[in-house]
Amino acid sequence: MSFLPSNLKFLRKQKGITQSELADQLDVQRTMISAYEDGRSEPKLNTLQRICELLEVGLEELIEHDIEKLGRKAVQKREMNILTIATNEEGKENITFVKQKASAGYLNGFADPEYMESLPQFHLPNLSTQATYRAFELAGDSMLPLIPGTIVIGAYVDQLKSIKSGRTYVLVTQTEGVVYKRVFNYLEENGKLFLVSDNDHYKPYEVKGQDVLEVWEAKAFISTDFPNPGDKKKPLSLEDLGDMIKDIQDDLRRLKG
Repeated sequence: MSFLPSNLKFLRKQKGITQSELADQLDVQRTMISAYEDGRSEPKLNTLQRICELLEVGLEELIEHDIEKLGRKAVQKREMNILTIATNEEGKENITFVKQKASAGYLNGFADPEYMESLPQFHLPNLSTQATYRAFELAGDSMLPLIPGTIVIGAYVDQLKSIKSGRTYVLVTQTEGVVYKRVFNYLEENGKLFLVSDNDHYKPYEVKGQDVLEVWEAKAFISTDFPNPGDKKKPLSLEDLGDMIKDIQDDLRRLKG
C-alpha cells in the first residue's frame, strides 16, 4: 500500500503550500497535483525526487509511512540498542572514554563489544545511577568556552523524541561523525535536528533523524582550563539562548520561503 497520496496532501498543507504553488515549483499543471493526491496518477521519478526536496521528506517515508496517522518517522519509537558497558570490581558501571582520535573508530565500532572493551574506562562519583554514561573528548573551538581537549560526560538517550531543544548533546551520526552541539528538535516538523555551535563563528546545520545513531545528553565536563574572570567568552545566558532560538526560527522561515 502506498501512502504517497495522503502524505503529499498532508505535508503540503502542513507547509502552507497550495496545489497551484506546488505545481509551479514542480513545473506541472495544478490538476496533476490533484491527481497525485487523489491517487489517480503517480509522479515520475524526477518529479518524485523534487517533491521530497520541497517537502523535506525521504522517498521511503513519503511512500511507505503513514505520516498523518503515525507522525514523522524520525519520532517513532526506536529499537533499543544493546549498549556495551564496563563495570569495576564492585559491579558499578564505569564510563567508557572516547578520545578525539578514536571518534572515527567509534563510529564503526560502537556496537562491537570487543572494540568497546579496548577503550579507556573510569568512574566518577555523584552521577545518577539511573543512566549509562559515556565520555567524549572535544576537538575544535565550536563550543567555546569549552576548549579543545575538554571531556564531555553524556547520559544515554534512547529515543530521539526525548531530545529537548536548546540543550547540548553528543550525537553519533552517519553523516557528521561524532559531534557535540546545542540541538533543536524539529523531528515532528521535518524529520530533522538543527545543530548550533555556541561559538557564533560556526554556522548552524541540519541532520536527518534517520542519520543519528546514538544520542548522549551532556551532564558534566572535565577540563584543565580554569575560567578567567576577565575572559569575554562566557557561557550562554537565558537571554542569549532566547535570542539564538529567535534567530534559528527566522532562518527556518527564510529557508521555507
